[in-house]
Amino acid sequence: MSPSPLRVTVWNEFINERVLPDAGAVYPRGIHHVLREALEEQLGAGVQVHTATLDEPEHGLSQQRLDETDVLTWWGHSAHDQVQTEVVERVLDRVWQGMGLVVLHSGHLSRIFRRLMGTSCTLRWREAGERERLWVVAPSHPIAAGLSQEYFELPQVETYGEHFDIPAPEELIFISWFSGGEVFRSGCTFRRGNGKIFYFRPGHETHPIYYHPQVRRVIANGVGWAAPNPGPYRGRSLHAPDPLV
Repeated sequence: MSPSPLRVTVWNEFINERVLPDAGAVYPRGIHHVLREALEEQLGAGVQVHTATLDEPEHGLSQQRLDETDVLTWWGHSAHDQVQTEVVERVLDRVWQGMGLVVLHSGHLSRIFRRLMGTSCTLRWREAGERERLWVVAPSHPIAAGLSQEYFELPQVETYGEHFDIPAPEELIFISWFSGGEVFRSGCTFRRGNGKIFYFRPGHETHPIYYHPQVRRVIANGVGWAAPNPGPYRGRSLHAPDPLV
């Protein structure tokens, strides 16, 4: 009997692609569709992907949908405060129960990620269209599988820089250097309860970063790494207060 496919829900605000011409030109069907295609391309029959967006009922994240999700990927940018508190709580509970969470790019300021980290998750940034070099600092980690070089580069990106206000990562997989001189912890893992969390920096609404083969490989690896492991659920521990409530 073949193993059941990994059940992934790709969540996206789907706002910028509809209101910004530059974003719509790069992602005409939305970032969520490009990410879905990337996962299906990289993981094949081993994955079953659904998409969900902010404007769907319950943001597409009903209790049933989350109960049927092994790994949730999250892309948000301009509407973090529009995500309903009850949905945030629902996702938090599922992560503590064992659902994996992959947070991408500006999702670092999402209510969900900030609640899980217990910090502001702020950073330095500027939009300069500069080059990014991502150094692989944990080459034996499963998230770095298939990357044959010690680094890969993205030609034009939004620049992030330290200090990134997060707890010390349990594992640091990638460190970025930008041509403007900034450095950034671009690939970090955490655990909360039974759930595994991977934050991956690359991605932007007007740069075609999610078409880049190494980026697609890393996101697929991150989804595979974050897949649940069987284990007892001990309940959610106390969180820091939600900074957006």
